[in-house]
Amino acid sequence: MTDVTNGVLHTLFHSDQGGHEQVVLCQDRASGLKAVIALHSTALGPALGGTRFYPYASEEEAVADALNLARGMSYKNAMAGLDHGGGKAVIIGDPEQIKTEELLLAYGRFVASLGGRYVTACDVGTYVADMDVVARECRWTTGRSPENGGAGDSSVLTAFGVFQGMRASAQHLWGDPTLRGRKVGVAGVGKVGHHLVEHLLSDGAEVVITDVRDESVRRITEKHPEVAVAADTEALIRTEGLDIYAPCALGGALNDDTVPVLTASVVCGAANNQLAHPGVEKDLADRSILYAPDYVVNAGGVIQVADELHGFDFDRCKAKASKIFDTTLAIFARAKDDGIPPAAAADRIADQRMAEARRG
Repeated sequence: MTDVTNGVLHTLFHSDQGGHEQVVLCQDRASGLKAVIALHSTALGPALGGTRFYPYASEEEAVADALNLARGMSYKNAMAGLDHGGGKAVIIGDPEQIKTEELLLAYGRFVASLGGRYVTACDVGTYVADMDVVARECRWTTGRSPENGGAGDSSVLTAFGVFQGMRASAQHLWGDPTLRGRKVGVAGVGKVGHHLVEHLLSDGAEVVITDVRDESVRRITEKHPEVAVAADTEALIRTEGLDIYAPCALGGALNDDTVPVLTASVVCGAANNQLAHPGVEKDLADRSILYAPDYVVNAGGVIQVADELHGFDFDRCKAKASKIFDTTLAIFARAKDDGIPPAAAADRIADQRMAEARRG
């Protein structure tokens, strides 16, 4: 019991990463489901966030990830102007090995048991077809297929929002909201990354990519042979002449090892929780690297799935996602005025909105 108390419960009740309203541990022996649903805040409305399906090394690691991701969703939804709080779920296991219809239905029943306090969607390891299954047991499910009343793949608008964040970064740093002639490195060209590459190429950027999956790289290079390929992320972040680095895979990309060797002047990507620990944002600022806060620029997807709850309209969502450009510029301005890194400025703005909602 001591180890648990010093780990999960301490994180939940005592640490800076805590403050969560509710954490639900879910188990269904028949299907093999083991999941964690974390609700960080419902101050602005029902918690909204995706379901990650991942082979965590331990249950403790899974809980920690759920807590961090849920907290991030509170800030993301607040900065996106949505009437939703933050939540996240993780399913423990390799989706390629244990994902079944029975397991997804069991998961849907657990989400439904929360009575609408948590609205789920896709994330790493889960897809539109999975949400269609979950929705059979839970009406608080978004990211479904158009055939089943949903909006489909949210990665399209996620990538569009990140592109808007890059344009804002270019405007702030170089005085022109275009990526033309800029060298952009994209780490992770899966669901979101490959859409981002299309935006960059259309805008005239020079693109370098890397991914742990060879097939993801080939999908791009066969269509766009002009795209360069780095051996791995370590090589990508050291690329000579790199203007922008876009981490679009898992979190923790910005850490004590990577920040000192980054050649880029801007970091703007789709991955969640890019800052490995508190203080990394200052390390970036000390190196004069402009950081576009991840939960601000990657909010296009959550804007889309939130809209699905009210009858999806793509043009309406794209118009909302385009405002990520203005939001990012406002954060950079606040950071300059307050003398703090952009990540801290974004947190202040989001905290203010949530505090005002709680008082109201």
